[in-house]
Amino acid sequence: MSAVARSAAIPEEVDRLLRRHLLRRDRQEDICFALWRPSHGRTRQTALVQSLLLPRTGDRNVHRNASFEPQYFERALMEARRQGAGLALLHSHPFGARWQGMSPDDVNAERNNAPAVFGATKLPFVGLTLAGDGAWSARFWERTAPRTYIRNWCGTVRIVGNEFRVTYMDDLAPPPPATGAQKRTISAWGDDCQADLVRRRVLVAGAGSVGGFIAESLARTGFEDIMLMDFDTVKEHNLDRLCYATPTDVGRPKVDVLADRLKSIATAANFRVEALPLAVYEEEGFLAALDCDAIFSCVDRPWGRYALNLIAYAHLIPVYDGGIAIRTNRHKKLIAADWRAHAATPGRACLQCLGQYDSGFVQTEREGRLDDPKYIEALPESHPLKMRENVFAFSMNCASLQSLQMLAHVIAPLKQSNPGAQRYHFVGGFMETADFPKCEPTCEYPSFIAEGDHAGIRLTGPDWPFLYQAVC
Repeated sequence: MSAVARSAAIPEEVDRLLRRHLLRRDRQEDICFALWRPSHGRTRQTALVQSLLLPRTGDRNVHRNASFEPQYFERALMEARRQGAGLALLHSHPFGARWQGMSPDDVNAERNNAPAVFGATKLPFVGLTLAGDGAWSARFWERTAPRTYIRNWCGTVRIVGNEFRVTYMDDLAPPPPATGAQKRTISAWGDDCQADLVRRRVLVAGAGSVGGFIAESLARTGFEDIMLMDFDTVKEHNLDRLCYATPTDVGRPKVDVLADRLKSIATAANFRVEALPLAVYEEEGFLAALDCDAIFSCVDRPWGRYALNLIAYAHLIPVYDGGIAIRTNRHKKLIAADWRAHAATPGRACLQCLGQYDSGFVQTEREGRLDDPKYIEALPESHPLKMRENVFAFSMNCASLQSLQMLAHVIAPLKQSNPGAQRYHFVGGFMETADFPKCEPTCEYPSFIAEGDHAGIRLTGPDWPFLYQAVC
């Protein structure tokens, strides 16, 4: 087994079409091909299933073990080559549940066609199996020598959209043992839900006041694997709102201080935390983010949100974002304090359409002007870049809303996975009626769904002239 981890991801709408086709009323197995795009992280390769190539009359035989005819395979292979995509073979096990193994016929159908697929696409042949309960399993068939292709299993398959479902291969992503410290948490939703929830690898992008609360909630809930990303250090003026820092931490990297805190309070039996003093828009930070299953956006500038917005749609990694805006009058009296939370994921409005960043300021930040005090001072007091000051109590509330967005997305109590875009007003003490916005008709992000490395958006600035494209 290669040291590189593997996974697969499917947009919810594509998953819906696949279940409609593969899970037949007569309970026979069925089959189809699909195109996939690669997403290369720092240590994980993901196959993003993007579009289906459904069979035509005479293309396949439906029986206990479904099979396809040569013309169907050839047509699918030509289409994959024409679009510069990978090719996947999907079939159903209608009586199966959870992660599925492979019969000898399944193995032969995939392994014997892997050389032709690699020759045409220069990408591995990917196989996926849909169980009767809706669970997916997946594997890559990879070339190790001339005429030699081996199967490498994916650790996870995630379905991303209005809901966020993950199927795990227990051998590669074993269910974590429950601990006595998690007893009250598990009593809220049960052992199975807890095991499904806390196996997700989560990135907290931004280790400020909101990020600190979110990271602590994850560690106490029982998450096993947390990544922290922030390039800043603890300063004295941070101490009124960093829940994890003390005066002795001033000058230390925020991620190191927060990582030490999480190690001391985590409830998971096998807890791992990685501290990265990076920004998500740097090449190394961006690639590390692609190794995660979910991301909390706790950044307060446009460039970071721009990168996270791309990750949410092009790479099918949900982003739970929020923010706080405080306004005072000319007498320095508080007149408004609002905070909001929402999830950026296919089927919901992106961060740009939600107004969480202005694309025009991305270039401004790239040019370094947001680090120029004179530039910031010259902005009007009502400018959004001047409304980022915060206090401890507001951070707690914003972090809570973001955490609840993630829990609803994963747990879906009573099948309610989308609480909508939420906004709370401290002055007046009320939550706005939940909104369920979609992207604007002119927004480009829906067209990037599952494009992965092929999205071709420039993320980095003059100091990092890196155009993120496929590395196949």
